[in-house]
Amino acid sequence: PCAWLSAALHGDELNGIEIIHRVLEQLEPEDQRAGTIVSVPIVNVFGFIHQSRYLPDGRDLNRVFPGSSKGSLGSRMARLFMDETPLPVLDPGRRATKKGFFWATAADDRAHGGRSPPVVVFRYAPSREGVHAERFLEGCRGRFLQCDAYEGYTRLQTLDRPEGGWMLVHCWSHVRRRFVKVHKSTGSPIAEAMIRHIAGLYAVEKTVRGFAPDARLTARRQLSAPIVAAMKPWLEKQLSHISKGSKLAEHIRYTLGAWDGLIHFLDDGRLELDTNPIENLIRPVALTRKNSLFAGHEIGAENWALLASLVATCKINGVEPVAYLTATMIAVINGHPMSRIDELMPWRVQTASSESAQVVA
Repeated sequence: PCAWLSAALHGDELNGIEIIHRVLEQLEPEDQRAGTIVSVPIVNVFGFIHQSRYLPDGRDLNRVFPGSSKGSLGSRMARLFMDETPLPVLDPGRRATKKGFFWATAADDRAHGGRSPPVVVFRYAPSREGVHAERFLEGCRGRFLQCDAYEGYTRLQTLDRPEGGWMLVHCWSHVRRRFVKVHKSTGSPIAEAMIRHIAGLYAVEKTVRGFAPDARLTARRQLSAPIVAAMKPWLEKQLSHISKGSKLAEHIRYTLGAWDGLIHFLDDGRLELDTNPIENLIRPVALTRKNSLFAGHEIGAENWALLASLVATCKINGVEPVAYLTATMIAVINGHPMSRIDELMPWRVQTASSESAQVVA
């Protein structure tokens, strides 16, 4: 976790311990001497905020989203993003690592003018099985889940919830990457044409980014819907003319198999064409595995996820992480009540760029 935290803060010259020291140096001497800081691992302090420290089964996800005291993840966040990435974890007794996974869930409505602050929560799970996605979303009342077409998410569509099963919104960026790859390797004119079609969809999105959902939906139905309507029969026709065992055929089948999820964006202006918002948030974890190598044990992986959640959420809210962590530690040391935990969320920091940032009291 220290190596990841260092890279996440873009302080390549610092290691994780130095970052923690930087935070501690900003505290008053009496706070530095406080038993809370000296005798308790630092992750326990931040566990006060990230409730998974006390409820590791993930049912507390609402607690770290905007207005969490009212469970607003369900009431205000109709759409969530979800993705996962491998995480090696040391397997005691085997002198080797086993493959665990970080699961990331994010809410970010800025692309359609939403006012709720963006937030991301990382969770550790020992596998990529869909049961973990279900567990991490338990209690959330959202309707749409933007994710890739990984089959593990399929179970979410049939969950028995008051809102019905999750509606899975699939990613055009994943589709595009497949055709870009095959075009680079084979020069396929079919792949090239598909890339152009997808570029047309993104060109429309560029003109309405930041607009209200209704305006986005109107533009999509006028400009994107005809592209989509022509694309499916064209793909089906191309599939009938190429080798069924080719990579191009595989990618076309992938696209057609995910089609229902790919076209949801034509029905709701709040939805995005892709899962890039969550992929951009999870990428630092994936990139810095080279530095951290592995988590020492599963509890360490959970603590890593805890710190990753705080740092990533600070960054997407324009909050300087060290200043935030310092202000939060001071608040905890001074006896900030659990009943007012919402006041310690990163988006409540008054001065995002200041090293002396203060938490709203």
